[in-house]
Amino acid sequence: MQSFWRLTTSILLLTVVSFATDVVTYHNDIARSGQNQQETTLNLSNVNSSSFGKVGSLPVDGIIDAEPLYLSNLAVPGNGTHNVLYVVTENNSVYAFDANTGATLWHTRVIPVGENPSGDHGCGQISPQIGITSTPVIDRTAGPHGTIYVVAMSVNSSNKYFQRIHGLDAATGKEQPGSPAVVQAKYPGSGDNSQGGYVIFDPGQYAERAGLLLLNHVVYTAWTSHCDIRPYTGWIIGYNQATGAQTSVLNLTPNGSEGAIWQAGAGLASDGTNIYLLDANGTFDTTLTANGFPSKGDYGNAFVKISTTNKKLTVADYFNTFDTVEESNSDTDLGSGGTVVLPTMTDSQGNARYLAIGAGKDSNIYIVDRTNMGKFNPNNDNAIYQEIDGVLGGGVWSMPAYFNGSVYYGAEGNKLMQFSFTNARLSTTPVSRSSATFSYPGATPSISANGMMNGIVWAIQHNGSGDVLHAYNATNLAKELYNSNQAANGRDQLGTASHFGTPMIVNGKVFVGTQDNRVVVYGLLSGK
Repeated sequence: MQSFWRLTTSILLLTVVSFATDVVTYHNDIARSGQNQQETTLNLSNVNSSSFGKVGSLPVDGIIDAEPLYLSNLAVPGNGTHNVLYVVTENNSVYAFDANTGATLWHTRVIPVGENPSGDHGCGQISPQIGITSTPVIDRTAGPHGTIYVVAMSVNSSNKYFQRIHGLDAATGKEQPGSPAVVQAKYPGSGDNSQGGYVIFDPGQYAERAGLLLLNHVVYTAWTSHCDIRPYTGWIIGYNQATGAQTSVLNLTPNGSEGAIWQAGAGLASDGTNIYLLDANGTFDTTLTANGFPSKGDYGNAFVKISTTNKKLTVADYFNTFDTVEESNSDTDLGSGGTVVLPTMTDSQGNARYLAIGAGKDSNIYIVDRTNMGKFNPNNDNAIYQEIDGVLGGGVWSMPAYFNGSVYYGAEGNKLMQFSFTNARLSTTPVSRSSATFSYPGATPSISANGMMNGIVWAIQHNGSGDVLHAYNATNLAKELYNSNQAANGRDQLGTASHFGTPMIVNGKVFVGTQDNRVVVYGLLSGK
């Protein structure tokens, strides 16, 4: 039988296009743009409280922190063809629902007998239990019906913790041959939790929070701590789909501490070859090599480019702010936000520009040139491609979305903001704002559009309870089309959205995971 790691075709494009209405990875594509440009049902005319609203609610057995995923027209053995919605929970469950009827096609709990989901380790960020936190990834070509890959955390009666990567048949939920793979790792270094010249990966000290990245036959995982409870360091670990073997390990703070990969659940971003991420507060070596890299290989609080050449992870380039040590010490690091790999742009001189964008807790937007990110200068940030200081007005515990030359940011305590690119430079002030203010943790927006037409920005407003789904005209955020509190008698109320919640839009529906053990479904109302 074919191994569950087997991949018959590589996903090399920034947007997965082999099945037009599939959503197989966090924020729609490996660039993490957040845009679905093949939405032909929802538009600027019918997304309003008269025509659009809550059409369903799908119960599950635990809190949902991951973004739901979707396969269209999937043949299920003995059960016809379905549009399938995939949902994972912190109770270590994976669900496949018929996205049209809400019927449960299958439900699998990926946990061995005698084990339970982990507790929260005294950290309220993922609570009260930790099972499957990160957004999975689906490969439609792997195995007989496609494969969904998930990472699950568990603990046994001896208080031994496990992190496992499971590959499940997309049509049946059955474990594929070779699944699961137990996550274990070591890396040369003398940092936190090191012995014998190696830093050791302790599965109990970490959660897999960032969305999984499937790139060129490898599933990449990235690891965060429980709050800032040491010992921990910054791990990225890849697994080969053809063999199930670990392909490469990289630690971003091997001779120091901290430097976890949080990113508010955002997936590692990629240009099809390299990986880009924002590392959290941690050790950074201000003493540099002759080539400008940290002398001991510690990249805390860095915007990092990681090469995957020959499936080996190495830091290819990076950017750190001039005050990076102070930022880490005050916990105002970049690691709270996710990054987007931007499409190729042309500057005012006619030169192609290859850019990526990110922001964290310091209210600044950072745009790096992916061919020369800027590295570190203790005096200033002049080497970075573009830095817009203070423009977000609050920290980012989310990630932006990109659509049609604009970037959309939802910083904590501020409006949802639209910035636009002209000649490969981002506007230094917002070109439009929402009327609503988004409290902590801000919002990760998603985009639906039909090509470049009928662009709609979707965002969740967190209020602690009674959260709100908003829809805005993508050309002007001052034009709100809909929110889930508009209809009378609480018809469309959302409840408490996922802490890392990202709305997923496909085939005329909007799916929102919640902390209320359900997925809320929005769409056109009957007869509309």
